[in-house]
Amino acid sequence: MRKTAQLVTATAALALVLAACSGGGDGGDSGDGSGGDMTITVAYQKTDAFFQLHDLLTKSKAEFEEANPGYTIELEPIAAQETDYFTKLALMNGSPDTAPDIIYEDTFQVRPDAAAGYLLPMDDYLAEWEDWGQFPEGIREAGKGDDGSIYGVSMGTDTRGVYFNKDIFEQAGLPVDWQPETWDDLLEAARAVKEAVPDVIPINIYSSKAQGEAASMQGFEMLLYGTEDTLYDADEGKWIVGSQGFTDSLTFLKTLQDEELAPSLEDALDTNLPNRVSGELLPQGKLAIAVDGSWVPGGWMAGDNAWPEWQEVMGMAAMPTQNGQEPGSTSMSGGWLLSIGANADDPQAAFDFIALTLNEENSFKFATENSQIAARDDVAANPEYVSFNPSFEFFSSLVPTTHFRPATPDYAQISNNIQVAAESVITGQATPEQAAATYDEAVTRVVGEENVADAS
Repeated sequence: MRKTAQLVTATAALALVLAACSGGGDGGDSGDGSGGDMTITVAYQKTDAFFQLHDLLTKSKAEFEEANPGYTIELEPIAAQETDYFTKLALMNGSPDTAPDIIYEDTFQVRPDAAAGYLLPMDDYLAEWEDWGQFPEGIREAGKGDDGSIYGVSMGTDTRGVYFNKDIFEQAGLPVDWQPETWDDLLEAARAVKEAVPDVIPINIYSSKAQGEAASMQGFEMLLYGTEDTLYDADEGKWIVGSQGFTDSLTFLKTLQDEELAPSLEDALDTNLPNRVSGELLPQGKLAIAVDGSWVPGGWMAGDNAWPEWQEVMGMAAMPTQNGQEPGSTSMSGGWLLSIGANADDPQAAFDFIALTLNEENSFKFATENSQIAARDDVAANPEYVSFNPSFEFFSSLVPTTHFRPATPDYAQISNNIQVAAESVITGQATPEQAAATYDEAVTRVVGEENVADAS
């Protein structure tokens, strides 16, 4: 009963906060007494480690308002990690009075959010936008809904790899040009760190529900897609159950926890762990190896977590496949978009703001400052982009072996069950075999028996 009461209280409190927002359903005015003025609300994520989008939107807000008298861009940053961001965004979208006009949208949420009626098709606006030709077909596909319409414009994509602290590696007698070829190489390096530098966390791979999609994508899927198995058979349109790769990936996470090579459970279950990894544990030399995303150096180049020494201290390696099998390495890619809310009072103005925010100049700003693999061809070809961040070349080199999450409306529920499985293993509540069986049952319930295929 206490949990229920807390949830109701928290929800009610958030509802009061949302009620104070102007929302997409309120034409409103800009506060100068002119009833014909229009306010466009923009909902997006902002944390101590992720401030680059806020900086970009602040810039484009000033540019848009100067060019469009009578319009006010109201920025509504949501200070939350990914899971809480999605929850708060869903609450905002639950009512036309609080639904934002423009939404910072994760690619894997596009199909379910479009199907739920939260997003507006953008095809007619994109057809008239001359810059749309700068976005390659694969990048455009990131915003496609089940009905074939486009529901968002990509801000960039990303890859994931392995960061390692070269100073710690030297202390542990490990090479500073390290490139693991198998999972065993990861374990051997982590064990060497534990032995030689005991006050350092040897390795972090996100693996709890608290980290939400980071646990699924930066964590578990970076392992699974290095096995012989995947989550989904795109050709057959079926989810895979009974896969040895799924169990092996959970076993790897269990090994890290059992041998105390990973963060303590207190840290592993911390919602704020991604911020701590990039803003504290890596810069302060408290973590030797981290499986994480290409955007991380963006936070080290400016802002509160600026770390000028990162280029000399941090090494980067591709994530190896399980046994070194072809193609030798693996990665995961995703990305975020700007979408128009279905309840936007002035969709054309909302699109115009998105077009301005993602023009060549502003896309260059975001791609460089947030360490994004550029969405636009003209930005990707810009020599200043290529030379801006020394990590760009490495993370771009991972694209040939990268994978994308299944772009289906069911993925969000599947992802949640991945997190449940991983957390149950690292906390000792289930063996890898038990957790995998529970996952298989959950997936079958979610999608139906006709939509699953046994890996064996």
